Amino acid sequence: MTTNNAAAFDALELTVFSQGVAMLAEEMGGLLERSSISPNIRERRDASCALFDASGRMVAQAAHIPVHLGAMPESVAAVRAAGAAAGDVFLLNDPSHGGSHLPDLTMVEVIAHPSQADRIIGYAAVRAHHADVGGISPGSMPFGATELYQEGLIVPPVRIEVHGIPQRDVMTLVLANVRTPAEREGDLRAQRAACAAGRRGWQALFTRLGDATLQAAVDALLDYTERRVRARLALLEGATGQAADALEGDGVSDQPIPVVIRATVRNGTLLLDLTGTSPAVRGNVNAPPAVARAAAVFVLRVLCDDDVPVNDGVARAVHLTIPDDCVANAKRPSAVAAGNVELSQRMTDVCFAALAKAAASIGVHDLVIPACGQGTMNNITLGAPGWSFYETLGGGQGASLRGPGPDAVHVGMSNTRNTPVESLERAYPLRIVEYAVRRGSGGAGQFPGGDGVVRRYQALVPCTATLLTERRVVAPPGANGGMPGAAGNNLLNSTVLPAKTRVALSAGDVLTLETPGGGGWGVPVSNTQGQ
Repeated sequence: MTTNNAAAFDALELTVFSQGVAMLAEEMGGLLERSSISPNIRERRDASCALFDASGRMVAQAAHIPVHLGAMPESVAAVRAAGAAAGDVFLLNDPSHGGSHLPDLTMVEVIAHPSQADRIIGYAAVRAHHADVGGISPGSMPFGATELYQEGLIVPPVRIEVHGIPQRDVMTLVLANVRTPAEREGDLRAQRAACAAGRRGWQALFTRLGDATLQAAVDALLDYTERRVRARLALLEGATGQAADALEGDGVSDQPIPVVIRATVRNGTLLLDLTGTSPAVRGNVNAPPAVARAAAVFVLRVLCDDDVPVNDGVARAVHLTIPDDCVANAKRPSAVAAGNVELSQRMTDVCFAALAKAAASIGVHDLVIPACGQGTMNNITLGAPGWSFYETLGGGQGASLRGPGPDAVHVGMSNTRNTPVESLERAYPLRIVEYAVRRGSGGAGQFPGGDGVVRRYQALVPCTATLLTERRVVAPPGANGGMPGAAGNNLLNSTVLPAKTRVALSAGDVLTLETPGGGGWGVPVSNTQGQ
Protein backbone atom coordinates (compact mmCIF):
# COMPACT_ATOMS: atom_id res chain seq x y z
CA MET A 1 0.00 0.00 0.00
CA THR A 2 1.04 3.57 -0.62
CA THR A 3 2.64 5.31 2.37
CA ASN A 4 3.12 9.00 3.12
CA ASN A 5 6.90 9.01 2.79
CA ALA A 6 6.85 10.44 -0.75
CA ALA A 7 6.22 13.91 0.65
CA ALA A 8 9.64 13.85 2.30
CA PHE A 9 11.45 13.62 -1.06
CA ASP A 10 11.24 15.90 -4.05
CA ALA A 11 11.38 14.60 -7.64
CA LEU A 12 15.12 15.20 -7.99
CA GLU A 13 15.95 13.34 -4.78
CA LEU A 14 13.80 10.37 -5.80
CA THR A 15 15.41 10.28 -9.24
CA VAL A 16 18.92 10.32 -7.76
CA PHE A 17 18.03 7.57 -5.29
CA SER A 18 16.34 5.45 -7.95
CA GLN A 19 19.27 5.72 -10.34
CA GLY A 20 21.74 5.06 -7.52
CA VAL A 21 20.19 1.79 -6.36
CA ALA A 22 19.68 0.66 -9.96
CA MET A 23 23.37 1.27 -10.58
CA LEU A 24 24.23 -0.99 -7.63
CA ALA A 25 22.34 -3.80 -9.36
CA GLU A 26 24.04 -3.00 -12.67
CA GLU A 27 27.43 -3.19 -10.97
CA MET A 28 26.50 -6.64 -9.65
CA GLY A 29 25.72 -7.66 -13.22
CA GLY A 30 28.94 -6.25 -14.58
CA LEU A 31 31.02 -8.17 -12.07
CA LEU A 32 29.07 -11.36 -12.80
CA GLU A 33 29.71 -11.08 -16.53
CA ARG A 34 33.41 -10.32 -16.14
CA SER A 35 34.08 -13.17 -13.72
CA SER A 36 31.88 -16.01 -15.02
CA ILE A 37 33.26 -18.93 -17.01
CA SER A 38 30.55 -20.07 -19.40
CA PRO A 39 29.79 -18.15 -22.61
CA ASN A 40 26.11 -18.40 -21.68
CA ILE A 41 26.63 -16.02 -18.76
CA ARG A 42 29.83 -14.21 -19.72
CA GLU A 43 28.88 -13.42 -23.32
CA ARG A 44 25.17 -14.05 -23.70
CA ARG A 45 24.41 -12.57 -20.28
CA ASP A 46 21.68 -15.02 -19.37
CA ALA A 47 21.57 -13.79 -15.79
CA SER A 48 19.89 -11.16 -13.63
CA CYS A 49 20.66 -9.18 -10.48
CA ALA A 50 18.42 -7.36 -8.02
CA LEU A 51 18.43 -5.79 -4.55
CA PHE A 52 15.72 -6.15 -1.92
CA ASP A 53 15.06 -4.37 1.37
CA ALA A 54 14.80 -6.06 4.76
CA SER A 55 11.10 -6.79 4.14
CA GLY A 56 11.88 -8.67 0.92
CA ARG A 57 10.58 -5.96 -1.42
CA MET A 58 12.46 -5.55 -4.69
CA VAL A 59 13.97 -2.07 -4.65
CA ALA A 60 16.06 -2.17 -7.82
CA GLN A 61 16.96 -4.46 -10.66
CA ALA A 62 19.48 -4.30 -13.44
CA ALA A 63 18.18 -4.18 -17.02
CA HIS A 64 18.51 -7.94 -17.38
CA ILE A 65 16.04 -10.80 -18.07
CA PRO A 66 12.32 -10.02 -17.50
CA VAL A 67 11.34 -13.62 -16.75
CA HIS A 68 14.12 -13.80 -14.14
CA LEU A 69 13.47 -10.50 -12.47
CA GLY A 70 9.70 -10.75 -12.29
CA ALA A 71 10.00 -14.11 -10.54
CA MET A 72 12.96 -13.40 -8.23
CA PRO A 73 10.83 -11.91 -5.42
CA GLU A 74 9.51 -15.46 -4.96
CA SER A 75 13.10 -16.63 -4.39
CA VAL A 76 13.70 -14.04 -1.69
CA ALA A 77 10.35 -14.91 -0.09
CA ALA A 78 11.40 -18.59 -0.04
CA VAL A 79 14.71 -17.69 1.61
CA ARG A 80 12.91 -15.63 4.24
CA ALA A 81 10.51 -18.53 4.88
CA ALA A 82 13.51 -20.84 5.35
CA GLY A 83 14.63 -18.87 8.40
CA ALA A 84 17.27 -16.63 6.86
CA ALA A 85 19.78 -15.13 9.24
CA ALA A 86 22.08 -12.20 8.61
CA GLY A 87 25.22 -13.27 6.76
CA ASP A 88 23.69 -16.44 5.30
CA VAL A 89 23.92 -17.21 1.58
CA PHE A 90 21.31 -19.47 -0.03
CA LEU A 91 21.17 -21.38 -3.30
CA LEU A 92 17.93 -22.61 -4.88
CA ASN A 93 16.20 -23.60 -8.11
CA ASP A 94 13.14 -25.55 -6.90
CA PRO A 95 10.08 -24.24 -8.83
CA SER A 96 7.86 -24.93 -5.82
CA HIS A 97 10.13 -22.89 -3.54
CA GLY A 98 11.00 -19.73 -5.41
CA GLY A 99 12.61 -21.15 -8.57
CA SER A 100 11.46 -20.98 -12.18
CA HIS A 101 13.13 -23.91 -13.96
CA LEU A 102 16.08 -25.98 -12.83
CA PRO A 103 18.92 -24.49 -14.94
CA ASP A 104 18.23 -21.10 -13.32
CA LEU A 105 20.25 -21.29 -10.11
CA THR A 106 19.44 -18.38 -7.82
CA MET A 107 21.85 -17.21 -5.13
CA VAL A 108 20.61 -14.93 -2.36
CA GLU A 109 22.84 -13.25 0.21
CA VAL A 110 21.18 -12.06 3.41
CA ILE A 111 22.76 -8.65 4.01
CA ALA A 112 23.81 -7.94 7.58
CA HIS A 113 23.83 -4.53 9.27
CA PRO A 114 27.32 -2.95 8.96
CA SER A 115 27.85 -3.04 12.74
CA GLN A 116 25.14 -5.38 14.07
CA ALA A 117 26.02 -8.82 12.73
CA ASP A 118 22.68 -10.42 13.61
CA ARG A 119 20.44 -7.77 12.01
CA ILE A 120 19.12 -8.12 8.43
CA ILE A 121 18.98 -4.96 6.35
CA GLY A 122 18.39 -6.39 2.86
CA TYR A 123 19.01 -9.12 0.29
CA ALA A 124 21.19 -9.34 -2.81
CA ALA A 125 19.98 -11.85 -5.42
CA VAL A 126 21.57 -13.22 -8.58
CA ARG A 127 19.84 -15.68 -10.93
CA ALA A 128 21.90 -17.28 -13.70
CA HIS A 129 21.05 -19.90 -16.30
CA HIS A 130 23.62 -22.69 -16.01
CA ALA A 131 24.44 -24.74 -19.11
CA ASP A 132 23.88 -27.99 -17.21
CA VAL A 133 22.38 -29.04 -13.88
CA GLY A 134 22.06 -32.78 -14.60
CA GLY A 135 18.96 -34.56 -15.82
CA ILE A 136 18.36 -36.90 -18.74
CA SER A 137 20.05 -34.84 -21.44
CA PRO A 138 22.99 -32.42 -21.69
CA GLY A 139 21.93 -28.87 -20.98
CA SER A 140 19.08 -29.82 -18.63
CA MET A 141 16.42 -28.59 -21.08
CA PRO A 142 15.19 -32.07 -22.06
CA PHE A 143 12.74 -32.91 -24.79
CA GLY A 144 9.83 -35.06 -23.68
CA ALA A 145 10.40 -34.83 -19.92
CA THR A 146 7.28 -35.66 -17.93
CA GLU A 147 8.62 -35.21 -14.39
CA LEU A 148 10.67 -32.50 -12.76
CA TYR A 149 13.13 -35.15 -11.56
CA GLN A 150 14.13 -35.86 -15.18
CA GLU A 151 15.20 -32.27 -15.74
CA GLY A 152 18.09 -32.05 -13.31
CA LEU A 153 19.14 -31.57 -9.71
CA ILE A 154 16.42 -29.96 -7.56
CA VAL A 155 17.81 -27.51 -5.01
CA PRO A 156 15.41 -26.19 -2.35
CA PRO A 157 16.56 -23.08 -0.48
CA VAL A 158 19.76 -24.37 1.16
CA ARG A 159 22.55 -22.48 2.88
CA ILE A 160 25.89 -22.51 1.11
CA GLU A 161 27.24 -20.09 3.72
CA VAL A 162 26.18 -19.76 7.36
CA HIS A 163 27.07 -16.40 8.88
CA GLY A 164 29.70 -16.03 6.18
CA ILE A 165 31.23 -19.50 6.65
CA PRO A 166 31.13 -21.61 3.45
CA GLN A 167 29.30 -24.96 3.62
CA ARG A 168 31.50 -26.87 1.23
CA ASP A 169 29.52 -30.12 1.53
CA VAL A 170 26.51 -28.52 -0.14
CA MET A 171 28.55 -27.31 -3.11
CA THR A 172 30.20 -30.73 -3.39
CA LEU A 173 26.78 -32.33 -3.65
CA VAL A 174 25.64 -29.86 -6.33
CA LEU A 175 28.79 -30.25 -8.43
CA ALA A 176 28.61 -34.06 -8.23
CA ASN A 177 25.29 -33.97 -10.09
CA VAL A 178 26.23 -31.92 -13.16
CA ARG A 179 28.09 -32.83 -16.36
CA THR A 180 30.46 -29.86 -16.33
CA PRO A 181 31.45 -29.32 -12.68
CA ALA A 182 34.43 -27.04 -13.31
CA GLU A 183 32.38 -24.63 -15.40
CA ARG A 184 29.51 -24.75 -12.92
CA GLU A 185 31.80 -24.02 -9.99
CA GLY A 186 33.31 -21.07 -11.83
CA ASP A 187 29.89 -19.60 -12.61
CA LEU A 188 28.69 -20.13 -9.04
CA ARG A 189 31.79 -18.35 -7.75
CA ALA A 190 30.95 -15.47 -10.08
CA GLN A 191 27.42 -15.35 -8.67
CA ARG A 192 28.89 -15.29 -5.17
CA ALA A 193 31.11 -12.35 -6.10
CA ALA A 194 28.13 -10.49 -7.57
CA CYS A 195 26.08 -11.02 -4.41
CA ALA A 196 28.98 -9.73 -2.34
CA ALA A 197 29.16 -6.62 -4.52
CA GLY A 198 25.46 -6.02 -3.93
CA ARG A 199 25.91 -6.48 -0.20
CA ARG A 200 28.78 -3.99 -0.06
CA GLY A 201 26.86 -1.44 -2.09
CA TRP A 202 23.70 -1.76 0.01
CA GLN A 203 25.67 -1.55 3.26
CA ALA A 204 27.48 1.57 2.01
CA LEU A 205 24.14 3.14 1.10
CA PHE A 206 22.78 2.22 4.54
CA THR A 207 25.79 3.78 6.24
CA ARG A 208 25.61 6.97 4.18
CA LEU A 209 21.87 7.60 4.51
CA GLY A 210 21.12 6.03 7.85
CA ASP A 211 18.42 3.52 8.71
CA ALA A 212 15.42 5.86 8.85
CA THR A 213 16.27 7.82 5.72
CA LEU A 214 17.00 4.70 3.65
CA GLN A 215 13.72 3.10 4.71
CA ALA A 216 11.81 6.27 3.93
CA ALA A 217 13.52 6.56 0.54
CA VAL A 218 12.64 2.97 -0.34
CA ASP A 219 9.01 3.52 0.68
CA ALA A 220 8.85 6.72 -1.34
CA LEU A 221 10.39 5.12 -4.43
CA LEU A 222 8.01 2.16 -4.42
CA ASP A 223 5.05 4.43 -3.81
CA TYR A 224 6.13 6.71 -6.65
CA THR A 225 6.43 3.76 -9.04
CA GLU A 226 3.01 2.49 -8.00
CA ARG A 227 1.44 5.91 -8.63
CA ARG A 228 3.01 6.14 -12.08
CA VAL A 229 1.78 2.66 -13.03
CA ARG A 230 -1.74 3.23 -11.73
CA ALA A 231 -1.90 6.59 -13.50
CA ARG A 232 -1.20 4.81 -16.80
CA LEU A 233 -3.80 2.16 -16.03
CA ALA A 234 -6.32 4.93 -15.35
CA LEU A 235 -6.43 5.47 -19.13
CA LEU A 236 -8.06 2.03 -19.37
CA GLU A 237 -10.29 2.24 -16.29
CA GLY A 238 -13.27 -0.06 -16.71
CA ALA A 239 -11.96 -1.70 -19.88
CA THR A 240 -12.11 -5.46 -20.44
CA GLY A 241 -10.70 -7.61 -23.20
CA GLN A 242 -10.01 -11.30 -23.72
CA ALA A 243 -7.54 -13.01 -26.03
CA ALA A 244 -6.44 -16.57 -26.69
CA ASP A 245 -3.54 -18.34 -28.38
CA ALA A 246 -1.83 -21.68 -27.94
CA LEU A 247 1.49 -23.44 -27.55
CA GLU A 248 2.42 -25.93 -30.27
CA GLY A 249 2.46 -29.04 -28.12
CA ASP A 250 4.34 -29.98 -24.96
CA GLY A 251 7.01 -32.33 -26.30
CA VAL A 252 4.87 -35.38 -25.52
CA SER A 253 1.86 -34.49 -27.67
CA ASP A 254 1.47 -32.13 -30.62
CA GLN A 255 -1.98 -31.06 -29.45
CA PRO A 256 -2.30 -27.27 -29.03
CA ILE A 257 -2.20 -26.00 -25.46
CA PRO A 258 -4.65 -23.10 -25.07
CA VAL A 259 -3.60 -19.93 -23.27
CA VAL A 260 -6.58 -17.68 -22.48
CA ILE A 261 -6.33 -14.38 -20.60
CA ARG A 262 -9.04 -11.87 -19.73
CA ALA A 263 -7.62 -8.43 -18.88
CA THR A 264 -9.68 -5.96 -16.85
CA VAL A 265 -8.65 -2.61 -15.41
CA ARG A 266 -10.49 -1.70 -12.24
CA ASN A 267 -9.55 0.84 -9.56
CA GLY A 268 -6.13 1.34 -11.12
CA THR A 269 -5.29 -2.37 -11.00
CA LEU A 270 -4.66 -4.74 -13.89
CA LEU A 271 -6.68 -7.90 -13.27
CA LEU A 272 -5.58 -10.90 -15.32
CA ASP A 273 -7.75 -14.02 -15.28
CA LEU A 274 -6.30 -17.19 -16.81
CA THR A 275 -9.55 -19.16 -16.57
CA GLY A 276 -9.84 -21.20 -19.77
CA THR A 277 -6.09 -21.78 -20.03
CA SER A 278 -5.08 -25.43 -20.39
CA PRO A 279 -4.77 -27.63 -17.32
CA ALA A 280 -1.29 -28.88 -16.45
CA VAL A 281 0.16 -31.05 -19.24
CA ARG A 282 2.40 -34.12 -19.29
CA GLY A 283 5.31 -32.40 -21.03
CA ASN A 284 7.57 -29.67 -19.69
CA VAL A 285 5.82 -26.46 -20.79
CA ASN A 286 4.22 -26.08 -17.34
CA ALA A 287 5.41 -23.15 -15.23
CA PRO A 288 5.02 -22.00 -11.62
CA PRO A 289 2.78 -18.96 -10.93
CA ALA A 290 5.86 -16.76 -10.47
CA VAL A 291 6.46 -17.01 -14.23
CA ALA A 292 2.92 -15.82 -14.97
CA ARG A 293 3.46 -12.96 -12.55
CA ALA A 294 6.73 -12.08 -14.30
CA ALA A 295 4.91 -11.92 -17.64
CA ALA A 296 2.22 -9.66 -16.16
CA VAL A 297 4.78 -7.30 -14.60
CA PHE A 298 6.69 -7.11 -17.88
CA VAL A 299 3.58 -6.29 -19.91
CA LEU A 300 2.52 -3.62 -17.45
CA ARG A 301 5.99 -2.08 -17.45
CA VAL A 302 5.97 -1.91 -21.26
CA LEU A 303 2.77 0.16 -21.14
CA CYS A 304 4.44 2.76 -18.95
CA ASP A 305 6.83 5.55 -19.86
CA ASP A 306 10.50 4.65 -20.17
CA ASP A 307 11.50 6.50 -17.00
CA VAL A 308 9.27 4.46 -14.65
CA PRO A 309 11.53 2.41 -12.33
CA VAL A 310 11.08 -1.35 -12.10
CA ASN A 311 10.55 -2.46 -8.52
CA ASP A 312 7.90 -3.82 -6.19
CA GLY A 313 5.71 -0.83 -6.97
CA VAL A 314 4.89 -2.24 -10.42
CA ALA A 315 3.76 -5.60 -9.02
CA ARG A 316 1.37 -3.87 -6.60
CA ALA A 317 -0.83 -2.88 -9.54
CA VAL A 318 -1.28 -6.47 -10.81
CA HIS A 319 -3.69 -9.13 -9.61
CA LEU A 320 -3.67 -12.64 -11.09
CA THR A 321 -6.38 -15.28 -11.04
CA ILE A 322 -4.95 -18.67 -11.99
CA PRO A 323 -7.00 -21.90 -11.78
CA ASP A 324 -5.65 -24.52 -9.43
CA ASP A 325 -5.18 -27.02 -12.27
CA CYS A 326 -3.44 -24.89 -14.87
CA VAL A 327 -0.36 -25.08 -17.05
CA ALA A 328 0.67 -21.79 -15.40
CA ASN A 329 0.25 -23.18 -11.88
CA ALA A 330 2.72 -26.05 -11.93
CA LYS A 331 2.91 -28.35 -8.94
CA ARG A 332 5.47 -31.04 -8.25
CA PRO A 333 6.23 -33.31 -10.03
CA SER A 334 5.23 -31.38 -13.19
CA ALA A 335 8.11 -30.82 -15.62
CA VAL A 336 8.78 -27.10 -16.22
CA ALA A 337 11.96 -26.63 -18.28
CA ALA A 338 10.17 -25.15 -21.30
CA GLY A 339 7.47 -23.34 -19.34
CA ASN A 340 9.84 -20.67 -18.08
CA VAL A 341 11.03 -19.88 -21.60
CA GLU A 342 8.10 -20.69 -23.91
CA LEU A 343 4.88 -20.47 -21.88
CA SER A 344 6.10 -17.12 -20.53
CA GLN A 345 6.41 -15.83 -24.11
CA ARG A 346 2.92 -16.97 -25.04
CA MET A 347 1.40 -15.42 -21.93
CA THR A 348 3.12 -12.15 -22.85
CA ASP A 349 1.66 -12.29 -26.37
CA VAL A 350 -1.84 -13.02 -25.06
CA CYS A 351 -1.65 -10.32 -22.36
CA PHE A 352 -0.79 -7.70 -24.98
CA ALA A 353 -3.60 -8.89 -27.26
CA ALA A 354 -6.12 -8.82 -24.40
CA LEU A 355 -5.07 -5.30 -23.44
CA ALA A 356 -5.35 -4.15 -27.06
CA LYS A 357 -8.94 -5.41 -27.13
CA ALA A 358 -9.64 -3.79 -23.78
CA ALA A 359 -8.33 -0.46 -25.04
CA ALA A 360 -10.39 -0.70 -28.24
CA SER A 361 -13.52 -1.50 -26.22
CA ILE A 362 -13.47 1.99 -24.67
CA GLY A 363 -12.18 3.84 -27.73
CA VAL A 364 -8.52 4.19 -26.69
CA HIS A 365 -6.42 3.82 -29.84
CA ASP A 366 -3.19 5.66 -28.98
CA LEU A 367 -1.80 3.27 -26.38
CA VAL A 368 1.45 1.73 -27.60
CA ILE A 369 0.77 -2.02 -27.60
CA PRO A 370 3.01 -3.97 -29.99
CA ALA A 371 2.00 -6.70 -32.39
CA CYS A 372 3.31 -10.15 -31.48
CA GLY A 373 7.05 -10.59 -31.68
CA GLN A 374 8.61 -13.91 -32.54
CA GLY A 375 6.93 -15.46 -29.48
CA THR A 376 9.69 -17.94 -28.65
CA MET A 377 13.19 -18.05 -27.24
CA ASN A 378 14.30 -20.70 -29.78
CA ASN A 379 16.03 -22.80 -27.12
CA ILE A 380 18.87 -24.94 -28.48
CA THR A 381 21.11 -27.24 -26.45
CA LEU A 382 24.05 -29.14 -27.92
CA GLY A 383 26.20 -31.50 -25.93
CA ALA A 384 28.14 -34.71 -25.43
CA PRO A 385 30.18 -36.17 -22.55
CA GLY A 386 32.37 -33.40 -21.16
CA TRP A 387 30.62 -30.38 -22.65
CA SER A 388 27.23 -28.72 -22.91
CA PHE A 389 26.22 -25.62 -24.84
CA TYR A 390 22.95 -23.71 -24.50
CA GLU A 391 21.63 -20.55 -26.05
CA THR A 392 18.47 -18.82 -27.17
CA LEU A 393 18.13 -16.95 -30.45
CA GLY A 394 16.63 -13.62 -31.33
CA GLY A 395 14.01 -12.99 -33.98
CA GLY A 396 11.66 -10.28 -35.12
CA GLN A 397 9.99 -7.84 -32.76
CA GLY A 398 6.40 -6.85 -33.41
CA ALA A 399 5.73 -3.42 -34.87
CA SER A 400 3.62 -0.86 -33.04
CA LEU A 401 2.13 2.60 -33.35
CA ARG A 402 5.65 3.94 -32.73
CA GLY A 403 7.11 2.32 -35.86
CA PRO A 404 8.63 -0.85 -37.34
CA GLY A 405 9.77 -3.71 -35.14
CA PRO A 406 13.53 -4.18 -34.91
CA ASP A 407 15.24 -7.13 -36.58
CA ALA A 408 17.14 -9.97 -34.92
CA VAL A 409 16.49 -9.17 -31.24
CA HIS A 410 15.39 -11.10 -28.21
CA VAL A 411 11.80 -10.17 -27.45
CA GLY A 412 9.29 -10.43 -24.63
CA MET A 413 10.56 -12.31 -21.61
CA SER A 414 14.10 -12.66 -22.92
CA ASN A 415 16.68 -9.91 -22.98
CA THR A 416 19.91 -11.80 -23.60
CA ARG A 417 22.55 -11.18 -26.20
CA ASN A 418 23.69 -13.72 -28.78
CA THR A 419 26.72 -15.93 -28.22
CA PRO A 420 29.52 -14.44 -30.35
CA VAL A 421 30.65 -16.86 -33.04
CA GLU A 422 34.29 -16.60 -32.00
CA SER A 423 33.50 -17.39 -28.36
CA LEU A 424 31.28 -20.33 -29.25
CA GLU A 425 33.78 -21.88 -31.67
CA ARG A 426 36.65 -21.46 -29.21
CA ALA A 427 34.77 -23.11 -26.35
CA TYR A 428 32.95 -25.97 -28.09
CA PRO A 429 33.46 -28.46 -30.98
CA LEU A 430 31.02 -26.53 -33.14
CA ARG A 431 31.26 -24.30 -36.19
CA ILE A 432 28.79 -21.60 -37.21
CA VAL A 433 28.31 -22.00 -40.95
CA GLU A 434 25.95 -19.05 -41.31
CA TYR A 435 24.53 -16.35 -39.05
CA ALA A 436 22.38 -13.78 -40.80
CA VAL A 437 19.19 -11.76 -40.70
CA ARG A 438 16.29 -13.71 -42.22
CA ARG A 439 15.26 -11.03 -44.70
CA GLY A 440 11.57 -10.72 -45.51
CA SER A 441 10.35 -12.68 -42.49
CA GLY A 442 8.73 -9.70 -40.75
CA GLY A 443 5.00 -9.16 -41.28
CA ALA A 444 3.88 -6.43 -43.67
CA GLY A 445 1.98 -3.44 -42.35
CA GLN A 446 1.89 0.32 -42.17
CA PHE A 447 4.85 -0.45 -39.91
CA PRO A 448 6.45 -3.83 -40.71
CA GLY A 449 7.48 -6.38 -38.13
CA GLY A 450 11.13 -7.13 -37.55
CA ASP A 451 12.96 -9.92 -39.34
CA GLY A 452 14.18 -13.10 -37.68
CA VAL A 453 17.60 -14.71 -37.99
CA VAL A 454 19.17 -17.76 -39.63
CA ARG A 455 21.80 -19.64 -37.62
CA ARG A 456 23.47 -22.85 -38.85
CA TYR A 457 25.51 -25.02 -36.49
CA GLN A 458 27.88 -27.66 -37.80
CA ALA A 459 28.84 -30.43 -35.39
CA LEU A 460 32.57 -31.23 -35.42
CA VAL A 461 32.05 -34.31 -33.21
CA PRO A 462 29.05 -36.56 -32.58
CA CYS A 463 26.64 -34.91 -30.15
CA THR A 464 22.96 -34.52 -29.34
CA ALA A 465 20.77 -31.50 -29.99
CA THR A 466 17.64 -30.60 -28.05
CA LEU A 467 15.25 -28.01 -29.45
CA LEU A 468 12.44 -26.36 -27.48
CA THR A 469 10.92 -23.83 -29.86
CA GLU A 470 7.56 -22.30 -30.79
CA ARG A 471 5.86 -20.45 -33.65
CA ARG A 472 6.87 -23.18 -36.12
CA VAL A 473 3.24 -23.80 -37.18
CA VAL A 474 1.20 -20.73 -36.24
CA ALA A 475 2.93 -17.51 -37.27
CA PRO A 476 3.15 -14.46 -34.94
CA PRO A 477 -0.02 -12.40 -35.58
CA GLY A 478 0.00 -8.80 -36.69
CA ALA A 479 -2.07 -6.05 -35.06
CA ASN A 480 -4.47 -3.36 -36.23
CA GLY A 481 -4.65 -4.88 -39.70
CA GLY A 482 -0.97 -5.81 -39.96
CA MET A 483 0.13 -9.12 -41.44
CA PRO A 484 1.69 -11.98 -39.46
CA GLY A 485 5.42 -12.56 -39.41
CA ALA A 486 6.85 -15.72 -40.96
CA ALA A 487 6.81 -18.88 -38.87
CA GLY A 488 10.15 -20.37 -37.91
CA ASN A 489 11.81 -23.54 -39.19
CA ASN A 490 14.14 -26.17 -37.71
CA LEU A 491 16.19 -28.41 -40.03
CA LEU A 492 18.80 -31.14 -39.68
CA ASN A 493 20.71 -30.93 -42.95
CA SER A 494 17.67 -30.73 -45.28
CA THR A 495 15.17 -32.59 -43.07
CA VAL A 496 12.51 -30.51 -41.33
CA LEU A 497 12.40 -31.07 -37.57
CA PRO A 498 9.49 -30.57 -35.14
CA ALA A 499 9.28 -27.54 -32.88
CA LYS A 500 10.33 -29.68 -29.91
CA THR A 501 12.69 -32.58 -30.46
CA ARG A 502 15.95 -34.28 -29.57
CA VAL A 503 18.19 -35.56 -32.36
CA ALA A 504 21.63 -37.11 -32.72
CA LEU A 505 24.18 -35.26 -34.86
CA SER A 506 27.13 -36.92 -36.56
CA ALA A 507 30.33 -35.02 -37.26
CA GLY A 508 29.65 -32.76 -40.24
CA ASP A 509 25.86 -32.52 -39.77
CA VAL A 510 24.36 -29.03 -39.94
CA LEU A 511 21.51 -27.95 -37.70
CA THR A 512 19.61 -24.86 -38.90
CA LEU A 513 17.25 -22.61 -36.98
CA GLU A 514 15.27 -19.99 -38.89
CA THR A 515 13.58 -17.86 -36.28
CA PRO A 516 10.16 -16.21 -36.71
CA GLY A 517 9.56 -12.65 -37.81
CA GLY A 518 7.46 -10.16 -35.87
CA GLY A 519 3.91 -9.19 -36.72
CA GLY A 520 3.21 -6.01 -38.67
CA TRP A 521 1.13 -3.12 -37.33
CA GLY A 522 -1.50 -1.30 -39.36
CA VAL A 523 -2.91 -2.05 -42.79
CA PRO A 524 -0.12 -2.39 -45.39
CA VAL A 525 0.17 0.65 -47.65
CA SER A 526 -0.37 -1.44 -50.81
CA ASN A 527 -3.68 -2.69 -49.38
CA THR A 528 -4.97 0.76 -48.57
CA GLN A 529 -4.07 2.03 -52.05
CA GLY A 530 -6.06 -0.76 -53.64
CA GLN A 531 -9.24 -0.01 -51.68
